[in-house]
Amino acid sequence: MRSRFEKRLEPYHARMFAYAVALSRDRDRAQDIFQECIARALAAHEVPENEPTFRGWLFAILRNIWIDQSRSGRRRAELEQEFVADLVAEPVSLESVLVDAFSVRQAYARLSIEHREILALVDISGFSYEEAAAMIAIPRGTVMSRVSRARQALAANLREGNVVELGPQRGSRK
Repeated sequence: MRSRFEKRLEPYHARMFAYAVALSRDRDRAQDIFQECIARALAAHEVPENEPTFRGWLFAILRNIWIDQSRSGRRRAELEQEFVADLVAEPVSLESVLVDAFSVRQAYARLSIEHREILALVDISGFSYEEAAAMIAIPRGTVMSRVSRARQALAANLREGNVVELGPQRGSRK
């Protein structure tokens, strides 16, 4: 029989995993982060009773695990190179919906970690400004300005486009 605590956790599984993927940019690593978060939450001595506080507490644990793993793991530049290599290796259909999704994904990947994190919380995971502020321990106004700047940066990345001119190929006549 599942405990009351496990039942409280269940509604947040999908959102927590999506947040872990957004932070780590790797489904396998996200799964590890997610599992570690669940283990730490289950082992906690004190658990918030208030549901919004409980949800924020879970996401804060997940974020802190990601930060800890990032600090002890590879450098940021290595992570970005790995992510770009993964993007290039993925097959892309010419259907406009998939092309658009790929463009947004690439534009999102080019954002700073600060911008990716705040958009992952507010736009992807659906947290309010107040909830996001509590999770990452910054004022609500700072969250609002970061979201605004992140959205502007994402729009600018999308305007730049993803078409890269490759130059003449071998054997071509020019």
